[in-house]
Amino acid sequence: MKSSRIPGFYKKTIEERRELLKQALEFSDDDLSVLASQEALPIETADKMIENVIGTFPLPLGLGLNFLINGKDYIIPMAVEEPSIVASASHIAKIVRDAGGFKTEASERIMIGQIQVVGCKDFDYAKESILNVKNELIKAANATYPSIVARGGGARDLDVRILNDSPNSNYGKMLVVHVYIDTCDAMGANIINTMVESLAPTVEEITEGKVYLRILSNLADRCIAKATCVIPPELLVTGDYSGEEVRDGVISAFEFADSDPYRAVTHNKGIMNGIDPVIIATGNDWRAVEAGAHAYASRFGSYRSMTKWSVDAEGNLVGELELPMSIGTVGGAIRVHPISQLAHKMLKTESASELAQVIVAVGLAQNLGALKALVTDGIQKGHMALHSRSVAIAAGATGEMIDIIAEQLVKLKEIRVGKAKELVEQYTK
Repeated sequence: MKSSRIPGFYKKTIEERRELLKQALEFSDDDLSVLASQEALPIETADKMIENVIGTFPLPLGLGLNFLINGKDYIIPMAVEEPSIVASASHIAKIVRDAGGFKTEASERIMIGQIQVVGCKDFDYAKESILNVKNELIKAANATYPSIVARGGGARDLDVRILNDSPNSNYGKMLVVHVYIDTCDAMGANIINTMVESLAPTVEEITEGKVYLRILSNLADRCIAKATCVIPPELLVTGDYSGEEVRDGVISAFEFADSDPYRAVTHNKGIMNGIDPVIIATGNDWRAVEAGAHAYASRFGSYRSMTKWSVDAEGNLVGELELPMSIGTVGGAIRVHPISQLAHKMLKTESASELAQVIVAVGLAQNLGALKALVTDGIQKGHMALHSRSVAIAAGATGEMIDIIAEQLVKLKEIRVGKAKELVEQYTK
């Protein structure tokens, strides 16, 4: 890749943007033909993906630009319908780029499978019995999926928990076996479920209990990705606001979210505004990542901010985002969806671990974009300016009229369909 820094990209026509993308990523005409297709997901393919298909539901596909992560440039595909998300992420990525870029890291790719056991005669003895044959169970799990073992993955460890052990519990006592599985570059749901289902009869026999659920957990807290950035205050200057004012406002906004779940929900939704579009574009399960992220935000006993913002000894703004990231670069929709295949080719990530790190960097950028707007001009100024185009389209504007009507709506500070219709009628007379 030449660079993810493409000045003025948003001012170009769609055709010009595609040509710039082709040059930056050395794409072929065949690669770009997927983007130009009126049916990016063929109905025949869609009919094989889910049940009762009647059509497809396209989303706008934009590019997050300016991202420099661990010294490497990324052009990041983002599938999303909400205005300002792509622009905000790209704006912050440029600021962070000027500060040296994002730094990211990831843990091992370990996912969790659970086996629920009830009705044990002696739960403590059942737990001890399972742990005594841990190695044999791990070996048996791996025997059910030799292909993942051949790729260097497979079951790595096993643990046992006893739930509802308190006499004050409202629920029945149960034993839960956790199987820890390296799924390599796959998200791994089928791998995990196959392994834990295969162990269920043996676990039932050992514990003398009844096995009910055998399924993966989407709280992948052994599959963590982390992004950080350090920004000098002079890069945060916004209008009449000094860099120090913006920095301190961002930290105060973080402290609000970290202290109050009512604010944390909206704060964290803004983070997922950046994360979900990348997950969707790459054919991954955004619902699984959402569930895991929100659970992880509650790991200290209350629902808190996913990000952390602070000031270092030099006065720089320091941002951190750490989340479970149960995503993959192979399998699932990735194999069959043409846009997802192109998205992976665009990103040039070499592993699921690398993709996870890119995703959390986008989430951190999106959070700072929202907080920076909130503590300066307010969130509505930029958001509504971009939203005005959607309002103009809803009112019947087409072609060059869209931008003309949108600009008038912003000037009048009346961004609503009724006013847009009045302007369209005036323009077409």
